[in-house]
Amino acid sequence: MLLRPLIALPLLALLITLPAAARAEPAAYRLDPVHTRVLFAVEHAGFSSALGTVSGSEGTLLFDPDDWSSARLQVEVPVARLDLGDTKWNEATLAKTLLDGERFPMARFVSERIEPVDERHARVVGSLTLRGVTREVVLDVTLNAVKRHPLPPFRRTAGFSATTTLSRSAFGMTAWSSMIGDTVDLRIEAEAVLDRSAAAPETFPPTPPSQSTPTQDTLP
Repeated sequence: MLLRPLIALPLLALLITLPAAARAEPAAYRLDPVHTRVLFAVEHAGFSSALGTVSGSEGTLLFDPDDWSSARLQVEVPVARLDLGDTKWNEATLAKTLLDGERFPMARFVSERIEPVDERHARVVGSLTLRGVTREVVLDVTLNAVKRHPLPPFRRTAGFSATTTLSRSAFGMTAWSSMIGDTVDLRIEAEAVLDRSAAAPETFPPTPPSQSTPTQDTLP
């Protein structure tokens, strides 16, 4: 009578460990710069919210939809390519008193940890380096789909939407406080394509150390 329990116990232990053993390593994806865009909104003198976009972001994503906690993300955002719909407005926003796009043409986000919410949602905590200043940022991320793309070259593609809110003064942009709101709302739409040629790196390059807030340039 004791034989059956003795046989059943090892089988039960094996069944319990099988899901963990069978769990796949996260796959390597590359962001599609054509279908990845950052939308930002900031108050304009209390009249409206100025809307702008930044296209052309590139980066690497390690992702297993069955294990969000193993995901890792690194993104380079070409801030110098921002578009507010007007050339002079773009130039003013990229001037030294604001984004200082000549010295800091790129922003960089590197994930530090993922906090899964459910199968389709997670909080991605990471370091954002913008205008030479690094701050922690939390993205609220929604997984829209992971599937084979319907158009050539029919690559497996992951699509995401994300939102977060920044304080521009936290990144050294304190100019024109009476005209430009401090709160910047971000919305990110991103597609990442499976990179079959890439071996998943063990670690991403380290995030640059946080720098002190740049000295505010004198307004004209």
